[in-house]
Amino acid sequence: MEFQEETQKKMNAEKQKWFELLVVIVAGMLKFVFMDWLDMRAFYIVGMCLFWSGYILFRYSKDHEILKHWGYKKKNFRKSMTILLPFIVISIIFILGYGILKGAVLLNWHILPVILLYPAWGLIQQFMMVNLIADNVQSIRFFKLSKFQIILITSLIFGLVHHPHLSLMMFTFVMEVLFLFVFFRWRNLWALGLAHGWIATFLLYYALNRDLWIELFAWF
Repeated sequence: MEFQEETQKKMNAEKQKWFELLVVIVAGMLKFVFMDWLDMRAFYIVGMCLFWSGYILFRYSKDHEILKHWGYKKKNFRKSMTILLPFIVISIIFILGYGILKGAVLLNWHILPVILLYPAWGLIQQFMMVNLIADNVQSIRFFKLSKFQIILITSLIFGLVHHPHLSLMMFTFVMEVLFLFVFFRWRNLWALGLAHGWIATFLLYYALNRDLWIELFAWF
């Protein structure tokens, strides 16, 4: 009886992971519709943040250990940031240098609210990438992929989501490779969300010449 219950529990957990994979793929496809085609950035970003926050709370109500497994914890935050901080600093320096060469406006108050708010969106994106894709694929028996293969495939997916900007696709691919190595080593999601938010803010403002504050509310 105990063996049957344990087997059933494992089957249910695997079904849950397949469901999460399917939903996150749909969410990625909707990005091209709402953000790239309809230019409804605020609608998509707020919608995704609310949806996945609700899902996280729902899973937590069923399993109080799930947040620790997903990396929503203080443990290893400092270790993760120690590895990520040099990448953050170097990336921002190069981005600012590129922006100066291209004549970007460096002083813009719009960057202040974005650099405070964007980590929340970065956290949701990394939750989808490292937990719902990479971590689920690693634990689903069907795939039988090595951790290195999972890191490359997940990073490639993250890069493709940023189509059609080739430079952005290449950068996000490299960034996600580093993020996944750090996550699989220390499993702290807060560090990834902060790093993602800070880098993305400077990258889009000064390398791609995009004002996220205006874009966010353009549809309204």
